[in-house]
Amino acid sequence: MEFMKVMIAFAPLFSQRVWLHALTLVMGALLAPGKRTVSQILRVMGLAHEPQFQRYHRVLNRAVWSSRQASRILLNLLVGTFASDGVIVMGLDDTIERRWGKRIAARGIYRDPVRSSQEHFVKTSGLRWLSLMLLVPIPWAQRVWALPVLTVLAPSERYNQTQGRRHKALTDWARQMLVQVRRGLGNRPMVVVADSSFAALDFLASVSHLPNPVHVVTRLRLDAALYKPAPPRDAHTIGRPRKVGQRLPTLKTRLEDSTTRWQSLTLEGWYGQQTYTLEWVSQTAVWYHTGLPPVPIRWVLVRDPLGKLEPQAFLCTDLEATPAQILLWFRQRWQVEVTFQEVRAHLGVETQRQWSDLAIHRTTPALLALFSLVVLLTQRLHLQFTFSLPHTAWYMKQHPTFADALAFVRRYLWASRLFQTSRDGLEFVKVPRPIFDTWTE
Repeated sequence: MEFMKVMIAFAPLFSQRVWLHALTLVMGALLAPGKRTVSQILRVMGLAHEPQFQRYHRVLNRAVWSSRQASRILLNLLVGTFASDGVIVMGLDDTIERRWGKRIAARGIYRDPVRSSQEHFVKTSGLRWLSLMLLVPIPWAQRVWALPVLTVLAPSERYNQTQGRRHKALTDWARQMLVQVRRGLGNRPMVVVADSSFAALDFLASVSHLPNPVHVVTRLRLDAALYKPAPPRDAHTIGRPRKVGQRLPTLKTRLEDSTTRWQSLTLEGWYGQQTYTLEWVSQTAVWYHTGLPPVPIRWVLVRDPLGKLEPQAFLCTDLEATPAQILLWFRQRWQVEVTFQEVRAHLGVETQRQWSDLAIHRTTPALLALFSLVVLLTQRLHLQFTFSLPHTAWYMKQHPTFADALAFVRRYLWASRLFQTSRDGLEFVKVPRPIFDTWTE
C-alpha cells in the first residue's frame, strides 16, 4: 500500500504503541471533513466509542517524538520525488493562525494580512507561524506548488517576557530554520525566496556565510544604500580595513534618470497575467548600513512600460544569477500564499482546539505538513490509478487543484480499507447509486 510505504519512513520517530495511534491520527486528518480536532478524527475512523480515547490526545500533548526530525524525513522524501537534481528553491513566509483564549499562552496581537489593506489596518489575536516550503513543479498539476517542510512557532514578545526568555525576531527564527535544512541537503545549491520582511542585512549575511551558502531572493528598498566593493588594502595602511568603496546612486535615482539603459523581458504569470512585458536594469553592488555587515548583492530594478504596476526592486545574494532567473524565482514565492489558503480551506488549520503548549507546537506544523503528504501520495498513486478531474455542466477544469488531490487520496484510503470502522456482524444497507455518488463527492 502506497500510504504505508510513505508513512513507514516516520515510524522510527515513535515507540511502537505511540506509532499506531499517530498513524490513526494522520489517516483520520486526511479523511475528516471540517474541523481537525482529535474528536472529529476518532469519529471518522469509527472510534467514537473508544474508551481509551485519551491515548490519541497524548500523541500530541505528551508523547516523546521530534517534529524537527519528522520535518527532515519529509524534506528528504519530497526532494527525492520532485527535486532530485538542480537548485533547491524554497519559499519562506509567516502566517497568523487566529486563536483566542487565556490558555493560548504564546498568542499575540498582530496585523491581519488577509483583512488589512494599505488604507485599512486590522489587528487580530493569534499565533504567528514561520513556514519554510519547497517550491517545485508538480508534474500532474503542471505548475509550481509550495510544499511545507518545516514550520515553527514565533511567540509574541509579551509571551517571551513572561517566560523570562530573549525575544527572537522572525529573521532569527528564519536563520535557525535555514541552518537546519541546509544540513539536511548536503552540498545541493539552495535558494530561498522571501518577502521584504527578510531583507535584513544581518540575516542575509548570516546565511550567506554558511559553509554551504544559502542564497536569498527578496525585495529591496529603492532608497537602499549601495556601494562599490572595498578597494584593495595597501600593505602599509594603518587602521581598520574599509568595508565598502564609493557610494553608488540609489535605485530611485536610477529610476528617474533618463540615461538609464533599460532592457525588455517577457514573463509568464506575472501578477496573474498570462504573459507580461517588463523593463529591467541590473548590476552588482554592496548593500551596507552603519553597524551592520556589508552584503554583496545583485539588484534588479523593474518597471512596467505600460505604467500599470509600480516600479519594484529585488536583490539576490547569488551574484552569478541572471536577472531573468531572479524574477522567475521571486514569482514562485506567490505559491506560498496559495498553500496557506489551501490548508485553511481543506485541512482545518485554525479549527484545532488544543490548549497544551506542546500540542499547539505540534498540531499546526503537522497540518501544514499534511499538505505535502497529500501531494506526495498523489504523485505516487496517479501512476497506478486514474486521476480524473471532476467536471460539471458549468465548469471544465483543465488542471487539478489541491482539492482534487485530497479527494483522490481520500478515495484511495476508503477503497483500501486500511482501517476498521465498525464492529463485527455488519448490517448492510442498500443505497441507490446516485445517492451514493453524491455522498462520495
